Amino acid sequence: MTIRVLIVDDQAMVRAGFAALLNAQSDIDVVGDAADGRQAIEASGRTHPDVVLMDVRMPEMDGLEAARRLLDPPPGVVHRPRVLMLTTFDVDDYVYEALRAGASGFLLKDAPPADLISAVRVVAAGDALLAPSVTRRLIADFAKSRPAPRRDPRLRLNGLTPRETEVLELIARGLSNQEIAAHLVLAEQTVKTHIGRILAKLGLRDRAQAVVLAYESGLVQPGQ
Repeated sequence: MTIRVLIVDDQAMVRAGFAALLNAQSDIDVVGDAADGRQAIEASGRTHPDVVLMDVRMPEMDGLEAARRLLDPPPGVVHRPRVLMLTTFDVDDYVYEALRAGASGFLLKDAPPADLISAVRVVAAGDALLAPSVTRRLIADFAKSRPAPRRDPRLRLNGLTPRETEVLELIARGLSNQEIAAHLVLAEQTVKTHIGRILAKLGLRDRAQAVVLAYESGLVQPGQ
């Protein structure tokens, strides 16, 4: 199955470079590009991409607002692409907010070409791009910088079993399914089942939102 990709960046040369790289892959097809968030929303509605590569900082409408609108569309709009944020900064408040909005992860623009190709495939498959340590550091930094919520978000975790809570904590620490399975001495398929139940019980879209909730609830403390 071919992965349909929309590239959103205010620099034409960046769009062209990414398009050339991705179109060279037999399983990826760049179906369009856009120079700002407004154009991205229009192009997404027209081309129905599987993955949107979204620059964070753009004129007219930034990537955060565009991601929010794509991931929480108005009534009647069925298509919701996966959004992979692109940034030139290791630590960017917009990226954290985009993860909260439902983006599937982020990638630095200067990442190796192989990382971009892999990221598109990972996100298209329905997983979250949370493997790089910089992602975990970013989430931890901004979780730490925000004041504690007025009501205890741990209450939201009460529906989880002790094992599911343990798996959520390990997800937030950046462990892969294979690493979680080894740590808990479980089959990898069992870990996948636990993760599916966690996402369903907490009403989360993917691992990215699970990591954010784990930090905001206090289940995982930054710097631990």
